[in-house]
Amino acid sequence: MGIRKRKAEEWVFKALMVAACLVVSSSLFLIVGTIVVKGVPYLTWDMVTQVPQGGFYIGKEGGVLNAIIGSLYLAGGATVLGLLVSIPISIYLNIYLKHGSLLGKSAKLAYDVLFGIPSIVYGAFAFSIMIWLGVRASLLGGIIAVTLLIIPILVRTLDEVIATVPRELKHAALSLGATRWEAAKVVLKQIKPGIYTAVLLAFGRGIGDVAAVLFTAGFSDNIPKYIDEPAATLPLAIFFQLSSPIPEVQGRAYASALILTIIILVIVVVSHFLSAKHSKHNL
Repeated sequence: MGIRKRKAEEWVFKALMVAACLVVSSSLFLIVGTIVVKGVPYLTWDMVTQVPQGGFYIGKEGGVLNAIIGSLYLAGGATVLGLLVSIPISIYLNIYLKHGSLLGKSAKLAYDVLFGIPSIVYGAFAFSIMIWLGVRASLLGGIIAVTLLIIPILVRTLDEVIATVPRELKHAALSLGATRWEAAKVVLKQIKPGIYTAVLLAFGRGIGDVAAVLFTAGFSDNIPKYIDEPAATLPLAIFFQLSSPIPEVQGRAYASALILTIIILVIVVVSHFLSAKHSKHNL
């Protein structure tokens, strides 16, 4: 009876795991399939090479080049700025502080809390900062909001990656007379694939978020030439197009969503390629 009971339990849990896998995979294919089926008929060369012309949002000519460029500017700028802030924080928490220190535990708990805060809260906070600084809705405002949003993602991701590096490596470097900064550089060299993953997560969150930039980045039919100009983003363009009662404009929304999905796919492929290439060189 004991053996039969264990086999029955194993079969039940295996069935649950397979069912969960099928549900998640089916949901993913359903989402992507819906975007592809509804978006491909409206995806034209003009969509990706032209800015909106007069009446674009009521079904006339033009494209979403302004939103594509604006999204890349915003997510790219926020990711670079976030890395410049997050890498020193992660190094300080894991290299300079003692393992298990109260400050380190408190800081990591704080970043866990910040990680779960809705993006609209970051947008409202960034908007308050912009008002205080006298900054209008612009590309700069959007970068500030998205940077605040992705810093907790970067810090916690890098923290988990650094935790996989054996502490003996840091101790060995210090025992050989290296400074803490030199030991930190050794650790950074070991976690390069993890940094690529963190960049992927941060860039993907930044380019796909709409709530944080709703009040901070503004919207424009033109490509921003300066950082203090309003910038359109693909999520906002999709939102505005889906809000239209015109079927053709709604179809363009799915085409815009397909463009956004392709951008994310390219970033994923490049990130995995760089990680694999770096791992191969380290063997």
